Amino acid sequence: FNMWTDEQKIIKHHHERWDGRGYPDGLSGEEIPFLSRILSVADVYDALTSDRSYRKRLSDDVAIGMIRENSGSQFDPKIVDVFLKLHEQGKIKA
Repeated sequence: FNMWTDEQKIIKHHHERWDGRGYPDGLSGEEIPFLSRILSVADVYDALTSDRSYRKRLSDDVAIGMIRENSGSQFDPKIVDVFLKLHEQGKIKA
């Protein structure tokens, strides 16, 4: 019995890409678990807008531009659309 099975699956696949060029399994489109697709956008936004040991945080405008630019290739375009709407409403902040 493993009570974390669903969570493990979500985390495992959050580096998959909408176009199938991600990892670990090269899943694409709807093959990628729905919550993994959401986590992917959130994870990238957080990484871009946070200071790292190797670079300063990027501006919110730059981060949003990069997410928009990768809609349909790296990210599920429907998830990006919802993310952008929530961001415009001020419900997502860096």
